[in-house]
Amino acid sequence: MTLSTLWVLVEPTEDSLTSTSLEMLSHARTLSDNVAAITWGNGASFAAQAGDYGAKTLYDVGDLSGALPGVPVASAIQALIEREGAPDAILIPTSYDGRDVAGRLSARLDRPVLTNVAGLRDESGLVTEHPVFGGSLTVYAKFTSDGPGIVVVRAKSFAAEPAGGVPATVVAATPGELGATASATIVTSHVEERTGPKLEDATVVVSGGRGLGDASTYALIEEIAKLLHGAAGASRAIVDAGWVPYSHQVGQTGKTVKPLVYVACGISGATQHMVGMKGSKNIVAINKDPDAPIFQIADLGIVGDVHKVLPALIDALKAR
Repeated sequence: MTLSTLWVLVEPTEDSLTSTSLEMLSHARTLSDNVAAITWGNGASFAAQAGDYGAKTLYDVGDLSGALPGVPVASAIQALIEREGAPDAILIPTSYDGRDVAGRLSARLDRPVLTNVAGLRDESGLVTEHPVFGGSLTVYAKFTSDGPGIVVVRAKSFAAEPAGGVPATVVAATPGELGATASATIVTSHVEERTGPKLEDATVVVSGGRGLGDASTYALIEEIAKLLHGAAGASRAIVDAGWVPYSHQVGQTGKTVKPLVYVACGISGATQHMVGMKGSKNIVAINKDPDAPIFQIADLGIVGDVHKVLPALIDALKAR
């Protein structure tokens, strides 16, 4: 291994690090023997999980006192670099907070950012893979100047695999002077109510598109997802139409999913949608257009009207 040190920004939830955080830690340990995680909040509570997935050290920024993570976390990482030296690269998840941290850190360190990264490998330095043109082409990039590479990684690019390591050593990471940039605080938060697994973590995802005809038909998607103990997704077309919330969107500008089974209902298969789900192990497509692009990547294609196929599928699932 030529990479001496990698830092990974890991995002906390109430009881676990996010799945993308664990995916990045898992892959980082295959590239370097010295992986450190950076988090905030009650970081010490995640030391065992971070260590299990490959981190030797867990830098804890601590309680943010209601502030958004971008400003204090970027400042804390800058202070860490000044105190301990720069790693070869800093891996950051493609999330709202992750992208905020990456942008602010780029400005603080005067370093470029590589985004939309779906692959990482070591070739006498870190090489990044970027799908472009809806995933039809992959380009490769590499930092050539000194200093830490800031790399923003897409979800589901790697497998989250525990290694059975010991708990990471927790080290405080104190932000530097924040000035007026730290004046914004979170007043209140609203969490969308849901039943079943998260879309990005579900083993079965059932998604609907414009072919459903109208918003009321989306209830069939939700019912099938519930019967399969999965999550309901959507194409950008029906999200933009206001049929379902943005949190349901699968695709290049939505969420990337990689379930065991992905069922696309009334989705033609625009490249922007397929780039967010084509890594699914088994893809089932239901569309009345036999020439729909989605059939090109489907393992099972059903040419038929979703208004007839979906009710029949619901009846079959209920009869099991």
